[in-house]
Amino acid sequence: MLFNSGVFIFGFLPAALLVFHGLGLLGRRRWAIVWLTVASLVFYAWWDIGNVPLLLASIVANFALQRLLVRRRSRAILIGGITLNLAALVYYKYAGFLAQTINAAADAGLPVPQIVLPLAISFFTFQQIAYLCDTYDGLVDDSNFVNYMAFITFFPHLIAGPITHHKEIIPQLADPGLARPDARMIAAGATMFLVGLFKKVMIADSIAMYANPVFAAAAHGEPLTLFEAWGGGLAYTLQIYFDFSGYSDMAVGLGLMFGVRLPFNFDSPLKAASVIDYWARWHMTLTRFVTAYIYSPITLSLTRRRMAAGKPVPRRGRMNLETFLSLVAQPTFFAFLVIGIWHGAGWQFALFGALHGAYLTVNHGWRLLRKRWQLDWNEHSPLFVVPSVLLTLACVVFGLVLFRAPDVGTALHMVDAMVGGGSLSLHSSQLLSHRQVQLILVLLAIVWLMPNTQEWLRGTPTGLGEVRPPGWFERRISAASLGWRPSPALAVIVGLLGFLAIAKAISAAPPEFIYFNF
Repeated sequence: MLFNSGVFIFGFLPAALLVFHGLGLLGRRRWAIVWLTVASLVFYAWWDIGNVPLLLASIVANFALQRLLVRRRSRAILIGGITLNLAALVYYKYAGFLAQTINAAADAGLPVPQIVLPLAISFFTFQQIAYLCDTYDGLVDDSNFVNYMAFITFFPHLIAGPITHHKEIIPQLADPGLARPDARMIAAGATMFLVGLFKKVMIADSIAMYANPVFAAAAHGEPLTLFEAWGGGLAYTLQIYFDFSGYSDMAVGLGLMFGVRLPFNFDSPLKAASVIDYWARWHMTLTRFVTAYIYSPITLSLTRRRMAAGKPVPRRGRMNLETFLSLVAQPTFFAFLVIGIWHGAGWQFALFGALHGAYLTVNHGWRLLRKRWQLDWNEHSPLFVVPSVLLTLACVVFGLVLFRAPDVGTALHMVDAMVGGGSLSLHSSQLLSHRQVQLILVLLAIVWLMPNTQEWLRGTPTGLGEVRPPGWFERRISAASLGWRPSPALAVIVGLLGFLAIAKAISAAPPEFIYFNF
């Protein structure tokens, strides 16, 4: 079941909301949570009911391990739990890829299993690993199984994030006023949902028609011009931008409609003036997870080893090249290799992660050199921001070519054309026209100059939390001047956007969100 499908919009969502808030009005909060869990399992089972036993088995096993860790803080139990989760993820997501790789490298003749990837396994696996780690660190008390089930299965975030922490969701589920309807939260949530739906079906699905022919031509080895390659790369960048931004808005909006505040997962990443800033804005909860549970532990372990060996460690942000390579480059590269492989079973995803690991290493190195050389300039000046944002965008587009391409060969063919390896022509073609590129540039201007959804909702009593201080691009059009205020005019505008989006969504089979594949 898709958020952008008629059965969800006209059937599942109204029924889930009515029963949930109806039970809340009757003072049956616990039954409302049970209902929410059952509804979420129905939502998950809509794709393939055969995947439900795996999800339930994962939840029961991890809850049992958590109970053991509460009673006995054992590193062996923690490692065993992490291994169990990763083993399931590796089997379902990577077994076929590993067999193919071994056969290609050693002609081993291993059978290649044809395993259908269970929906959302990457997301609920990482979420439960975080839960076990936090329990081991003493950050989680013995929790209630009903609340834990609801925490993992809550359908707005189950399929494609955000990757939530127990401390963000479970205390809300324990709130006595949870299921009682709050008109402002429901209104804000419905606004976010409809805006996200508009982004998905009216923008992302439309711009896909510009990107798909270019990547299809590259996959068939057809020659590409510089114009076609960059146009196709930019089109896909905007497609996945609006697709994931739309999903993230819809997920947070749905959570608000049920009285649950999900963390933001998307914060205008194409406004980033560096790759470091980009990953602080793109899939924010994945970056948070990898930083907390992979990058930081590796860095801490390496630092302790260096101290034990009498080697230098950073002092006031200063370090020599060897220390930088050991404590910054090595864990950064490994963490982003994990991010790349997490997204999919294919060498193109490993290269995507390695490329961003290299980007970030260079970015961190440049920051240290600037500090050492005392290079100081106004980072809010357009003379700094504009070229920095354009350079970051170019790096992102190169990375997303690897992300979109079906294989490494296709990606390299695209990259070769983008760096001038083919024709340098800037003329229209059957694959891409100047008019399409003009629309791409208009969308980039909207992305750069308009406030995002959480900036729009800043200051509303929805408990959504603070957002970053506005940067140069954000100040071009003040988010405060466009602040969200319930009114008849706003209802008409949002209703019109929603009507157009819903009409298009139900007119044909709705495309899946891109992140559903991961």
